[in-house]
Amino acid sequence: MTPVEVSQGDGPIVLGLPHTGTFLPDEVFEKLTSRGRGLDDTDWHIHRLYDGLLSGTTTVRATFHRYVIDANRDPSGTSLYPGQNTTGLVPLTDFDGNDIWKVSPSADEIEVRRKAFHAPYHAALSAELTRVHARHGVVILYDCHSIRSEIPFLFEGTVPDFNIGTNDGTTCADAVENAVTQICEKAGGYSSVLNGRFKGGWTTRHCGSPGDGVHAIQMELAQSTYLQAEVAPWSYDPAKAEQLRLHLAKILKQLDSLAREGLTR
Repeated sequence: MTPVEVSQGDGPIVLGLPHTGTFLPDEVFEKLTSRGRGLDDTDWHIHRLYDGLLSGTTTVRATFHRYVIDANRDPSGTSLYPGQNTTGLVPLTDFDGNDIWKVSPSADEIEVRRKAFHAPYHAALSAELTRVHARHGVVILYDCHSIRSEIPFLFEGTVPDFNIGTNDGTTCADAVENAVTQICEKAGGYSSVLNGRFKGGWTTRHCGSPGDGVHAIQMELAQSTYLQAEVAPWSYDPAKAEQLRLHLAKILKQLDSLAREGLTR
């Protein structure tokens, strides 16, 4: 299986989808515990949730699971959130802190996975950002994520519905950050936060270069906003999802307008 799927559009928006894949090579599957094989930390159905919201978008989607290697982590292994519980380049635990490996991967294995999966994903993403930027003079990377709303190992209490990450305003122009924040704040029945527990992963921080016309923003959605329940079998709730998609469509359309009007340059 190819590690990345790309769908090219002619608009200025690129959707990054690093955590929706569920592919596990046989040699990885065999080393996972039964808990690990459940793949609980997948960004379930996120590609379906965003599908068709805005014509002309480019999508770059990792097909492999984050337990193979996490496409949204620094390939050097440096923590995104020093001093806080998190998972690494190849997670050793799930989001609840439980071991997921019968045999933990060695440094050599991790390097093999980096070259086979992580690097191709980011090469494809970089190529699309370059292509779209060349066409429009600007590009906005919108990195699509979701997470269970309550995970005591990672954060206290309940995470807001919309978690917007710009690494404290460094990965995109103010106009981009403000547009997304304002739409989320006005979304009735939903809660939101800017640069709270999730400030944007390695993709957002690595790719965002607003001075060069490359703007990156991460959206981490609480899975309670579109799943029937945040437990297996992680079933998609069409009614919840359609309500949420109204707001996500507003976000993408507003970002598209900003990019086309040149307000992010």
